[in-house]
Amino acid sequence: QMQLVESGGGLVQPGGSLRLSCAASGFTLDTYTISWFRQAPGKEREPIGCISALWNTAYEDSVKGRFTISRDHAENSVVLQMNSLKPEDTAVYYCATDLIVGTQFCSYVGMQYWGNGTLVTVSS
Repeated sequence: QMQLVESGGGLVQPGGSLRLSCAASGFTLDTYTISWFRQAPGKEREPIGCISALWNTAYEDSVKGRFTISRDHAENSVVLQMNSLKPEDTAVYYCATDLIVGTQFCSYVGMQYWGNGTLVTVSS
């Protein structure tokens, strides 16, 4: 069964860092776009960044320069490294994939599989 599972969320102080992981079971992540989204309390889910099968990345302005997305082949996962966290980064973070093989550029549309999310709380 194909599944995505996020992990690594938790409580962190403003200015701190967290490393989220999106691990796959039942399929190999390498050939697919993986996109990250988040949903803050009382707000709609929003995209934050993505990585294509060819390792091209894209980031929304709200996280550009602070968040980095990369692949971990050994773990069959995609990592979201979050630095300089702000209270407004508090949200449930989700990863998703469009299951389209070998795309050069990533996007946030057409996601077919989603993880259940991991909660990130940025607070002092």
